[in-house]
Amino acid sequence: MKSLSIDIETFSSANLSKSGVYKYAESPDFQILLFAYSIDEGEVKVVDLAQGEIIPPEILGALSDPEITKWAFNAQFERICISRFLKMPLGIYLNPEGWKCSMVWSATLGLPLSLEGVGAVLGLEKQKLQEGKSLIKFFCVPNHTNEGASRNLPATDSEKWQRFKAYNQRDVETELGIQAKLAKFPVRELEWQHYWLDQKINDTGISLDMEFVKQAILCDSLIKEKLRIQMQDLTELENPNSVSQMREWLAENGLETESLGKEAIAELMETAPEELIEVLSLRQELAKSSVQKYTAMSHVVCADGRARGLIQFYGANRTGRYAGRLIQVQNLPQNHLPDLSAARQLVKAGSFDAVDLLYESTTGVLSELIRTAFIPKPGTRFIVADFSAIEARIIAWLAGEKWRMEVFASGGDIYCASASKMFHVPVEKNGINGHLRQKGKIAELALGFGGSVGALRAMGALQMGLKEEELKPLVHTWRKSNPHIVKLWWDVDKAAMTAIRDKTITETHGIRFSYVSGMLFITLPSGRNLAYVKPRIGSNKFGSDAVTYEGIGVNKKWERLESYGPKLVENIVQATARDILAEALQRLNQAGYTIVMHVHDEVVLEVPFGVSSVEEVCQMMSITPTWAEGLLLNAAGFECEFYKKD
Repeated sequence: MKSLSIDIETFSSANLSKSGVYKYAESPDFQILLFAYSIDEGEVKVVDLAQGEIIPPEILGALSDPEITKWAFNAQFERICISRFLKMPLGIYLNPEGWKCSMVWSATLGLPLSLEGVGAVLGLEKQKLQEGKSLIKFFCVPNHTNEGASRNLPATDSEKWQRFKAYNQRDVETELGIQAKLAKFPVRELEWQHYWLDQKINDTGISLDMEFVKQAILCDSLIKEKLRIQMQDLTELENPNSVSQMREWLAENGLETESLGKEAIAELMETAPEELIEVLSLRQELAKSSVQKYTAMSHVVCADGRARGLIQFYGANRTGRYAGRLIQVQNLPQNHLPDLSAARQLVKAGSFDAVDLLYESTTGVLSELIRTAFIPKPGTRFIVADFSAIEARIIAWLAGEKWRMEVFASGGDIYCASASKMFHVPVEKNGINGHLRQKGKIAELALGFGGSVGALRAMGALQMGLKEEELKPLVHTWRKSNPHIVKLWWDVDKAAMTAIRDKTITETHGIRFSYVSGMLFITLPSGRNLAYVKPRIGSNKFGSDAVTYEGIGVNKKWERLESYGPKLVENIVQATARDILAEALQRLNQAGYTIVMHVHDEVVLEVPFGVSSVEEVCQMMSITPTWAEGLLLNAAGFECEFYKKD
């Protein structure tokens, strides 16, 4: 036996979408119902565990044999559930090495992240059966009634059960069809190594201070009720949370509005009468969703107090960047409280009146404290390290924008340097012409990937003090100051279009573009490919030629999308940053560090007291990969007793 393709059907009273697979499989009533498998792409067999059938010994042995490749679509689910089935100790799971995931394989080629979606795009002969969702609902989740919860067993509906077995079998057949279709585009071995490390990080998880989490949820509910009563007293509305009721009340009081969103309320408060400002302010406070991530933590936390499965490998399938799951650690609110530790202690102690007295906004405090719910295990501390301006460094390196490289080499501030370059005067942070730094910062963040006036507005340029008439000249000045980056945009645009139009291979700035079997591949300096499905030359809204391809759009639907040079450059830069992070994670792991989380370009390590230092970690992260000669990397970090933004 060389390979084993697997699909399982399971029961658990835990809500999979909220809890994640680790907590799901810990449920006391967790059970594998059906186990479908194929040895070496052979006949698919289904083991009916729910009705007493037994998995053959050779299959059980293969599950823990790293020499036998186990395939599954979203293999993490199968691996963790089977670990529980094998009665492995809580917190211990089958070694991910030897497991490969066809969902990851699909993602590397820009395909959907669902078995059904991939099957449809590839036009497989045997596709996922459509009735699967209803069968899963029938057999795999509890029936909640007025009399409590119950479940449907095979005997409840034997005909449906036979169809469920056929569905389980078909999933493996579809899996095999995907493997056959994608065989000409194998995933490089290095990427599987990155995947195995990702699984190890997810298996390790990160500790949560659940006492603090419970108090934060309680504090939020009490403050929300207090605010609701205040609003009720002021408006006499039955439900002041109701958008329609509130809009109607405001209209009756001379304030018409179509929206009660954050920005709309802020705009209304600028001109509203004083008595309405109080109501709008309460509405704004009430609408804050500070508690949602705390609630997510309570759903996810495992029996040992750790949250697992928070990171999705290849979550952004255009670039391969990691994405967040469950708690969504990739979009945690920042913290700016100078006395973060004191505020945290007050909440944890249940001193909610003190929080209300000492701080302007209790919900704002709770929001800033979300990061602090993540804590190291006893005897350790967190070392947090973050790449410094990594995307700005990468684009400067790719483009050969020498003045920017010199800034990084000298340890300078890129925002000051950019402003100085644009306005031809010295600019120092908190010093000479320091007011120009903000313009440099806005320009850097908004304009690096082809952004113009609209991008500046979206970045809040007007709210930060720039005038409308300054925006267009700022775009012009930035582009004039960065001619090599502008050239990179349009060289990439030309190379991509030529590769598609002529079905050939082109190259620019160390990046290769190739058209192969109906795919556009962009080969990064790291050697990894970005994939664009069924590319062709179309027309953009200006009537000019543009690259188009098929992919998942903003509405989560498979559709034809449009791109152009600067957008492709953005993908290339973000993907390169991801590859640098992946290699840094490998170095840290090989050095024996316990990686408990990473967020964007930042890593979080759980390190015993007296072992290693921030400096050592940052040095390891700053090593330039062999494929990126000349790229100047830098990292900064800190130690902490709970996770935070320094």
